[in-house]
Amino acid sequence: MSNQELEIESHPWPPFIPEGAKVLIMGTFPPQAKRWSMDFYYPNRTNDFWKICGLLFLGDKDALLTTGSKNYDLEKIKALMTEKHIALNDTVRKARRLKGNASDKFLDVVEAVPLFDLLSQMPDCHSVATTGEKAAGIVADLTGTEAPKMGEMVTAPAHHLEIWRMPSTSRAYPLPLERKADYYARLFRHLNLI
Repeated sequence: MSNQELEIESHPWPPFIPEGAKVLIMGTFPPQAKRWSMDFYYPNRTNDFWKICGLLFLGDKDALLTTGSKNYDLEKIKALMTEKHIALNDTVRKARRLKGNASDKFLDVVEAVPLFDLLSQMPDCHSVATTGEKAAGIVADLTGTEAPKMGEMVTAPAHHLEIWRMPSTSRAYPLPLERKADYYARLFRHLNLI
């Protein structure tokens, strides 16, 4: 089967844009729905993103779980992202899965997100942070910048934008949770969120 014959998937969620958003955190594209534990960004139970947020903002990697459960509490998550002024969206609007899995390596980008249209809805947001290499490359292409090294930032002066590259929060990325959290802590400190 050629790439052209594979199903084109559309991103399932609208952007999450809280009032006064200061940073837009962008992954690549969600896993297949069968992997979701909730209907929201970073839905896979094994993804480290919500553990990192729990650890850095609430002092406990399990703080965003529903009490007595291994499922995330979506209302707690949305409240925390709203309180911290963190917007969420992914870099890919439409894609094909070349291997039928969530791997960025086998994701064919059909349509990238209209980044500047998205940012126009967030007048206080001057920072974008990507969660992984492929997302960083897509944002670099969209902004005409170089993709930063992991944990570092480049600027897009024409757009008054800081672009950060964070480590992937996927469990497939072999870095301990605490080390991943160190990178995110640097970003959140820079933005005065912690």
